[in-house]
Amino acid sequence: MNVLLTGGAGFIGSHLADRLLGDGHVVTCIDNFDPFYAVDSKKSNIQAHLSNPNYQLIEEDITNPDKILNRLKGAPDLILHLAAKAGVRPSISDPLAYAHTNVEGTISMLEIARKLHVRKFIFASSSSVYGSNPNIPWNETDLALSPISPYASAKIAAEFFGKTYCSLYSIDFTALRFFTVFGPRQRPDLAIHKFFSALLQDEPITVYGDGTTRRDYTYIDDIVNGIYGAIHKPLVPGQFKVYNLGNSGTVTLNELIAAIEKVVGKKFKIKTEPEQPGDVSCTYANISSAKKDLSFSPSTTLHQGLEAFYSWYKKNQGK
Repeated sequence: MNVLLTGGAGFIGSHLADRLLGDGHVVTCIDNFDPFYAVDSKKSNIQAHLSNPNYQLIEEDITNPDKILNRLKGAPDLILHLAAKAGVRPSISDPLAYAHTNVEGTISMLEIARKLHVRKFIFASSSSVYGSNPNIPWNETDLALSPISPYASAKIAAEFFGKTYCSLYSIDFTALRFFTVFGPRQRPDLAIHKFFSALLQDEPITVYGDGTTRRDYTYIDDIVNGIYGAIHKPLVPGQFKVYNLGNSGTVTLNELIAAIEKVVGKKFKIKTEPEQPGDVSCTYANISSAKKDLSFSPSTTLHQGLEAFYSWYKKNQGK
């Protein structure tokens, strides 16, 4: 299979590329190496890929579809669109940049699918689209989406553009709403990475609120398995589907802190601050549809995932 993978140098994308290349697929990675976090860490993520004859790296922005088309070696069988401008909180201060990359960039990739007659398109959406929706666990059929950040709103808009292209051009579009993904290579701005880094450097962490906010932490290998389920789902031209990919369980921030302390064998120094704009009190995935259609069955416990992250962190010195 010939796969076009955007954001393939990032956390989730590089793990997905590992799996695809290991299974003998041809992977064209599109990544602009956005400096939101250290570019060297992204280059490290794909170092092993560069020597694989089935791998091509195109360093380009997803909002430049013509430049991407000019460098593609043939039409892909599938587009896996993971690239996005990351971060919920930063999107509040720069909403135009997030609309440009996360909405216009998705339209650009849909245009590539249209021009090359690619019939299958898988999009990395986010649990943030549910926002302050009180109906937990969150279900994909619940239309009461209440986004509270520009990042979340951009993800919803991108999903709807996918739905439009389904109707107009018979594309099979699948949106996968990821829930708090963690594991080796996780972005350094995310809580688990920041907490391990602070603890090992004997620095304090900042807890926003009273520590009772809850997250549905999902290990990277389980997420990749879910994406694979979407890849192998039978093609239905014109079909639009949305799936939650979460662990289907919640962990409080206080419980997460205690779990990291147990893994490292050291106590945190903690500062408290008021809750931040754009944060929600709880994320919780109903994954019954993904279980049924994608054979999605997350199996990694929080402790197992934290142990794996800690092992990677020590080996890579937090890169």
